[in-house]
Amino acid sequence: MNDVTDIIMGVFEDNGLVVAFAVVGIIMMVAGWMSRTLTRGHIAGSALAILIGLVLSYLGGLYSGGEKGLADIAAFSGLAVMGGSMLRDFAIVATAYGVDVREIRRAGPAGALSLVVGIFGSFIIGALVALAFGYRDAESLATIGAGAATYIVGPVTGTAVGASSEVIALSVAAGLVKSVAAMIGTPLIARYIGLNNPKSAMVFGGLIGTTSGVSGGLAAVDKRLVPYGAMTATFYTGLGCLLGPSVFFFILHAMLG
Repeated sequence: MNDVTDIIMGVFEDNGLVVAFAVVGIIMMVAGWMSRTLTRGHIAGSALAILIGLVLSYLGGLYSGGEKGLADIAAFSGLAVMGGSMLRDFAIVATAYGVDVREIRRAGPAGALSLVVGIFGSFIIGALVALAFGYRDAESLATIGAGAATYIVGPVTGTAVGASSEVIALSVAAGLVKSVAAMIGTPLIARYIGLNNPKSAMVFGGLIGTTSGVSGGLAAVDKRLVPYGAMTATFYTGLGCLLGPSVFFFILHAMLG
């Protein structure tokens, strides 16, 4: 029996990326079933999949004592590659291939304004929450404010301005909470805010900004809207990475001394 187990584990370790795709596929299948059966579609399957992934990551971290969740277990090491920046960025960029340029033009000034309002609003709210919890240095406020924008902007900003690892972790947590909230909340409010066409999807993506949250939420509303919301959300992330460690940090540094 031990020999069979060793053989299976060896196959898993030698084909880490294939195992990672299989694991994620199973999680998505279970999450989709839970969404249809337990929530009647009110909560997107992608949101439930993220929650399941977070729980499994936590349990994997407890078991292995490492820092990468399930990826610290040799049989699931391929998750570190699949969940790394390379495939993440590829997936984000790939969404642009479904965009109709004629629809982009229709967004006009509203799309650009949504980016400005979304980024500044998220940074300000995140910084105010950090301030309320006792953070007084510009590095921490800028990093947590950036995390409220997205969980990608937070670490980028924190690393650039020299924030502590604990603060960077908080920024990631803030971004993840926002992403999950966007996934769950989007299908619930879509009909009340007219989220049913490419133009409104682009404005929505610019206001919310978290690509994964916007994509998951829009997928639960209408899959055809995903490329448009993801496109402006991707611009949001890029713009946030530029403004976080520069303009916002300098403003906070000037205010706090």
